[in-house]
Amino acid sequence: MAKPRKLEELIEQVNRCRESPTTEVSVEALRQILKSKHSVAIASAAKLIGESAISELVPDLIAAFDRLMEKPIERDIGCTGKFRIAEALYKMERSEADLFLRGIRHRQMEPVWGGQEDTAPSLRGVCALGLVRMNYPDVLNELADLLADPIPLARAAAARAIAYSGSHQGIPLLRLRVKLGDEPQVLSDCFTALINIAPEPSLPLVASFLNDANPQTCEMAALALGESRSLVAFEQLKHWWLQTANRELRKTGLLAIAMLRQDEPLKFLLSLVAEGNSADARDAVAALSLYQTEAALWQQVIQAAATRGVAAALILGEFQ
Repeated sequence: MAKPRKLEELIEQVNRCRESPTTEVSVEALRQILKSKHSVAIASAAKLIGESAISELVPDLIAAFDRLMEKPIERDIGCTGKFRIAEALYKMERSEADLFLRGIRHRQMEPVWGGQEDTAPSLRGVCALGLVRMNYPDVLNELADLLADPIPLARAAAARAIAYSGSHQGIPLLRLRVKLGDEPQVLSDCFTALINIAPEPSLPLVASFLNDANPQTCEMAALALGESRSLVAFEQLKHWWLQTANRELRKTGLLAIAMLRQDEPLKFLLSLVAEGNSADARDAVAALSLYQTEAALWQQVIQAAATRGVAAALILGEFQ
């Protein structure tokens, strides 16, 4: 019973430090917690250090990371301690290349029912962001490897890191990942990265996934196009919406059109509110609810619904 009580005491110490984390007493308490054997407490302390940007504890964070790496499964089940340390260093904008490189390459296979599970993909992801932020010279090589990671969470993190870098050199990597195919969430992050870095050249590739066999991938492609703010994307989305029979996909299509935040797409949605069938009108109102706090535009929605007479209340539904 001593072990759990000790851990509880350390967590309570961290909680007390939250009141004034940068005082001399708190800093020393956090330093001692980082030296403890409890990775959960180390993770909690590291999170607070990162949030409070306590730079004088950076050497202690690195020392704790090194110690957890020596016997990673025994000392840091779930990889939580190492992840929080790397996250803290990333948030503090530290250029700890050695630590981030060790982290992005680390795999921690832990026993689970029926086999083993890698618990380090989140660590690899945050270390990717750390390398990007510090402008590590060979970061794209590391991100290329991470895009081929066996864990979808890590591949998605690689796509987000490339987006964060803003580097056009990452475009071929993203296009290759998309062409090879992947799970919807990974593709979503790749789509978003492509649209953010090189919108116009990427629109045709992303739009080609609007008719994917997986409806979730279709949704991800539509929403990525919506983020582009492009009238070319509007034509692609409108054409797809007109051809799509699936009600849920049609809803997503109208939401994506609303996300474009351009006059022409908004006029199209307002026309559906006023003249479309009841289902399309309701879906258009739901999409336009993005603008419910914008009084002038929302008034246009109300006026468009009002042209339907007694059906207006049903069309506006919960949005009134």
